[in-house]
Amino acid sequence: MTAPGRASRGVRIAGTGSYLPEQRLTNADLVAMMDTTDEWIVQRTGIRERRRARIDQGESVSVLAAHALRQALDAAHLRPDDLDLIIGATMTPEMECPTCACLVAEAVGASRAGAFDLNAACSGFVFGLNVAHDLIRGGAYNTIALLGADTLTRHMNYSTAGRGTAIIFGDGAGAAILRATDDPALGILAQSIHASGPGWKDIYIPHRPTDFPSGTPPDANACGYVSMNGSSVFKFAVGTFPKLIEETLHKANLGPADIDLYICHQSNARILTAAREKFGLPESKLHINIDRVGNTVGASVPICLDELVRDGRVHPGMKVMFLAFGGGLTWGSSLWQL
Repeated sequence: MTAPGRASRGVRIAGTGSYLPEQRLTNADLVAMMDTTDEWIVQRTGIRERRRARIDQGESVSVLAAHALRQALDAAHLRPDDLDLIIGATMTPEMECPTCACLVAEAVGASRAGAFDLNAACSGFVFGLNVAHDLIRGGAYNTIALLGADTLTRHMNYSTAGRGTAIIFGDGAGAAILRATDDPALGILAQSIHASGPGWKDIYIPHRPTDFPSGTPPDANACGYVSMNGSSVFKFAVGTFPKLIEETLHKANLGPADIDLYICHQSNARILTAAREKFGLPESKLHINIDRVGNTVGASVPICLDELVRDGRVHPGMKVMFLAFGGGLTWGSSLWQL
């Protein structure tokens, strides 16, 4: 049988799900752990609380992702065996092998699905949207589950020495089911995937002395924890975000007002607000939840998507732009016609 051609089929988002650990880590909790204040945290990040997975109680990244995927399957009215492929966007798998996606496949009973992980840090889910979309559009697969899940709090130093990163990150998971449709107008209108390898040293997790950048003295106490040059990462995000929106709009020959929703990685409330003001967008078009969940890395975008879906703010016919930037350095977009 000849696979359907690109022009003969579209792609739709058939269902979404998300899951947050129950444990809340508030700014007051952090104040008790390190030299900081609620005002200092909110002013710099917009975050008031984040969630923390209880790894010692079995709340691993694949467990969070499996919860989110079950919700997405229910929303799409599908069974696990309807899945052809599972893609796991994560930078914090519990083991080097097997992948998070394989563990999730076992957990939900998706015995027929292929599975692999994709690691692009905070950009992982958006990159995964582009990959999964084109695998379906090209005819190779009909139904793909895309996961975004991370438990970065296990790489946080909850002392004054680590306050620059510990205040930012939280844990969580999100999922979306992508399916083929007979309507070729549905799917991605424009997309981009970018990386700047030299910028890796601005955010990384060292495990041995050779992992530290040239010119940075190895520090055994820093191994296993996120090392981040906060000012450099902030400047990168501030400069990249509006350019990424402009690039994607240009590719689709659209203006800012033509997009119904901008679903963005939640890295910093100030960055998101600045972008909203630059493009003259109403608050309703650019969702912000970082105040409640923190920066959940690869889970950030799908958690936002699922919140918007459950709030009844996502409808067929909408144009929705997904945006993310993160370690690598990486950044990318995925503009959909729903």
